Amino acid sequence: MGWCDDPESKQYNKLVKLPFKYKFEKLYRKENIYDIILVLNYNMNPVIKNRGSAIFIHIAKNNYEKTKGCVAIKKVHLLKILKELKINSNVKIESQK
Repeated sequence: MGWCDDPESKQYNKLVKLPFKYKFEKLYRKENIYDIILVLNYNMNPVIKNRGSAIFIHIAKNNYEKTKGCVAIKKVHLLKILKELKINSNVKIESQK
């Protein structure tokens, strides 16, 4: 599975099956950062090309390496969030300085 991040595709900012002829991000990673993914409802309805895609909350790498626009947290914290989420939940992202 992958996530299309190519604004030239009609599948832009959507889950896609691989192989895929446009640019995409693989959702299977050896470092397991995408074992759990929460897809944020950004640029989803309607999808506007070049406005941004693949904004997830996912598992952080051990060294908390920067992401390409996602939010990455420890797996234990992500599992706690999952237990609390409801169908109509809103997620508010705040940065810590």
